[in-house]
Amino acid sequence: MPFEAINPPQFPTPIAPFSAGTKAGNTVYVSGTLALGEGGVVLHPGDATAQTRHVLEVIKTTLEAAGATLADVAFNHIFLKDWADYTAMNAVYAEYFPGAKPARYCIQCGLVKPDCLVEIASVAHIG
Repeated sequence: MPFEAINPPQFPTPIAPFSAGTKAGNTVYVSGTLALGEGGVVLHPGDATAQTRHVLEVIKTTLEAAGATLADVAFNHIFLKDWADYTAMNAVYAEYFPGAKPARYCIQCGLVKPDCLVEIASVAHIG
């Protein structure tokens, strides 16, 4: 099945060869999203709350560009640099997913930039 690349024009140029998201049929895949600005500059260093909020806003915008919403998200992949940020990430996450919660996993791992604390990738199903 062919897919459509989703790259909202207001986003900075990716730091690697990928699309912000792809849409295949009624499914939208959002790439792993970090709190990055233009040129790959890390936004909100040291602040997991602000980074999580930024990441979820980028995911929301990517979904909207594909015709989906956060309510369509069925699964999230969450990566944390440090378990110490788990509570802060969850507090923001709960604001963005107030109703039925998507399935998810959360792991601790190294992220592509040392100052990145949170990365989230999403899968949404429209309809």
